[in-house]
This record gives sequence, C-alpha cells and structure tokens, in this order.
Amino acid sequence: MGEKVAAEAFGPAERRRYGEKLNRCLEALDRLLAERRFDRPRNLMGLEIELNLADSDGMPRMKNAQVLDRIGSQDFQTELGQFNLEVNILPHPLTGRVLDQLAEELRTGLAYADRKAGEVAAGIVMIGILPTLTGEDLVAANLSAADRYTLLNDQIMAARGEEIVLDIQGVEHLRYVAGSIAPEAACTSVQLHLQVTPARFPGVWNAAQAAAAVQVAVGANAPFVFGRELWRESRVPLFLQSTDSRPPQYRDQGVRPRTWFGERWISSAYDLFEENVRYFPALIPIRDEEDPLEVLDGGGVPSLAELVLHNGTIYRWNRPVYGVADGVPHLRVENRVLPAGPTVTDVLANTAFYYGLVRALADDPRPVWTRMPFERAAENFDAACRHGIDARLTWPRAGRGGGLATLPVERLVRDDLLPAAAAGLDAWGVEPGDRDRYLGVIEQRCARRTNGASWQAAAYHRAREGGLDREKALAATVRAYCELARTGEPVHSWPPGP
Repeated sequence: MGEKVAAEAFGPAERRRYGEKLNRCLEALDRLLAERRFDRPRNLMGLEIELNLADSDGMPRMKNAQVLDRIGSQDFQTELGQFNLEVNILPHPLTGRVLDQLAEELRTGLAYADRKAGEVAAGIVMIGILPTLTGEDLVAANLSAADRYTLLNDQIMAARGEEIVLDIQGVEHLRYVAGSIAPEAACTSVQLHLQVTPARFPGVWNAAQAAAAVQVAVGANAPFVFGRELWRESRVPLFLQSTDSRPPQYRDQGVRPRTWFGERWISSAYDLFEENVRYFPALIPIRDEEDPLEVLDGGGVPSLAELVLHNGTIYRWNRPVYGVADGVPHLRVENRVLPAGPTVTDVLANTAFYYGLVRALADDPRPVWTRMPFERAAENFDAACRHGIDARLTWPRAGRGGGLATLPVERLVRDDLLPAAAAGLDAWGVEPGDRDRYLGVIEQRCARRTNGASWQAAAYHRAREGGLDREKALAATVRAYCELARTGEPVHSWPPGP
C-alpha cells in the first residue's frame, strides 16, 4: 500500500480525490470483467474462524498478544478485541475427503493453540458471542494493538459524531451506550470462501444470499449479549449497530448501514463494487500510488488497492472479493453468515451444508432468485436471526406450479434443502462418506430442534431455575459449553447444561 493520510487530514478535498480514485478502480474492474482476464477457478474453498479467549471460570481473557507469541504460527492472527484470535486454513480443493481433512487440521491446530493459551491461564472458545462479556470488557482500551483497528475505530466514531447506542429487543431488551466500536469484537464468526469465474459469480452470490437465512437458522450460536438473552443469532444486530457509521439524521433518511444484507439480486460482480462506491463513503484514508487504468493499458493487472480496502469496510453477509495471485486476477464469494462453533464437527457440518446447497441452487435451471423476491430473502434472514431453529421461512414451492410457501425451517431443510445440498456435494466430487457424515449432523439438529443457541439458552434457564443469579448462570453455561465442546461431539448430542 502507498501513502497513509492522517485521519484529521481526510477532509472534503481528500475525500473527493479518493472518490475519483475509487471510480478509476471501478472502471478498471469493468474492463477486466469485459476482457475475461480472470483466473479459472480450481474449485478451491477457504475457511477462517474467529475465536475467543476465556479463563477456567468462563470469563474473557485479554491475552491475544501473549497467546499469539506462544503459538508462533502465521495461521493464527489478531482480531479486533484482545480476547479474540483468528485461525486461517489454507485453501483446499473442494473434492474427495476434504471435509475430514479440514476437520483433522482444525482439531490439531486448535488443540495446539489451546495448550499455548493455557500457559497464560486462557483457553480457546468457539462461540458466536461469549455470554460472559460485559460492557466493561468491550472498551477501546481492549482493542488489539494494531494501527488498522485504531484507525477504523477513529474513523467510524468521527463519521457518527456521537457515541454508539446499542438497542436490541429480543427475549429481553438490551440498551447500552458505547464510546467505541469495541462491541463489534464480541461477534466471532466463520468465513467461507469460494473462488468463481465472473460469469458464475452472480449465480453463486444470489444462491448464497438465498441460503443465508437457512444457514443462520440451523447454525445459530449467539443468544446472549452483555448477559441479556436477545436473538438466537444476536451477532447480526450487534454487528450492524456497533459498526454503524451513520449519524442519526442519516439513518432516519434511509442511508444504508455498512453492515448490509443488500437490496437486490445481481447480474454481475461489478454491481456490488459499484454499490459500495455509490452508497458508502470511504472510511480508511490509505492511497496507493498505482494508477489502475495505466496498469491495464500497459498489459498488467491492477491491484485495485483502494477498491479492495473500501470493500473491506462494508460488511455484507456475502461479500465480493477481488484479488490477484501470481499476476492473475480472481473473484471470490466470502460467506460471513455463520457464527463460530460449537465444535469442529459442527463447523464442518455448516461448511458442508453451505457449499453443497450453494452449488445446487446455482446449478438449478429454475434458480430460486427468479422465483422469490429479494425482499423475501431479507425477511427470511431476519426471521432466522431472531428465532434460529424455530424460525418459519418462505421458499418457492417445488414443481412448475410456482408460488411461495412459509413453513418451519426444520421441515424445509429436511424435506428439500438437505437433498439439494447432498446433490451439490456430489457435483463437487465430495466423498459420499464425508457428505453423509456432515449433512447428517444438520439433519439431526433439525430432528431434535437443537443448535448452539438453543442449547445455550436452555442451559442458562436451567441454571437460573437451579437458584443461580444471572452472572453465575451465564458463567456456568460457558463452563459447561467449553467442557462439552472439548469432547468434539456435535451440539445436538450434548446432554443438558447446568
């Protein structure tokens, strides 16, 4: 990257110049797409998992720098909060026994990281939101020590011009005022990448958008924020509100938030990058010396650095990704819907379901996005985040009769979407044993109507009924969750909590 502009210097003139550069990047991307200069995908999938650090009592530990020091591997990196880590798994071909291979790599890597964390009285926890986090934990002083986090915080807070108000109504009501974006660090997720051709991109992205609600419904694992029981996947409203750079008057005028589901099906990857530039002002003032159009005219491939950086500050649940590897550009769909955990088996079950379902939906000659308005997909996503495995979702009826039906998610998944996901995994060339093992986990979650969120909520209420106060019940829930997660058994098979 080139020149970094001090935040206070990012005034109107600099913003105008930056906007001009973003538009040149867009023009270059449009030319690259027209010239079909993109890499041919090799059916590679990528996986990232955000993690929490907690002590033996289930309380957060602000020790990621010390833990990373001891791990000593580039596979593990910092995340926003000092109680966060991220593990990145190298891309794998989506074929054969890839799911079992990933499971083995993850178990080995996470066990090693957990042992190293133990040297500073911490442990690794895969969970959407750590229930024992409090407002006192989520303050600017507990952001990880990296310039990009400080700069992002400063720019979002400057754009808002006031403190962040968290206001989430669920089973209970949370209202909290934060002086920084630190509450975002509570949200720990799994990100799934898939490289696609430009021609294939819109179908895969549309399929991922349609599938997002179902992913959340069966995989929800974040029912608590600051000790309050809210939505079954509370990451979604918490992330939206804690990254919201809009002043109240802009929000009231309908300006879009930076955490965004979207508002339409697309016909090109360009649509998403163009929306980014049109709807969202740049946040991080870093300029690159490259002129993308000059690079193209010279026969080279531009990095589109400003466009890539800007895209990274817009938190779509399915994000377009442009990259260059070995001098060749490529496109990926980054799926950001899923929470972390509870176990490696659960993560790989969610992974199998996503890749299989997206392949099937994208290959369908009568794709779901031609039979269902985008607004229904957005409503489905909201319902899934609120109600999890108990949600009712709207989906096109099978056959040529057409029409939409609203039905319980477990029925939709078991009757229609699991067979589709199995066919999708077959199309990728995934071994039948892997396919059946991990999709079987999704089937059992639906049969028992149990996922991470429902288990946590039930365990918490059982602890309260046993006489524990709120804080002790939350801590007991986390301790039981960690103990059961270490067995590696999927969450639907767990015994009741405390």
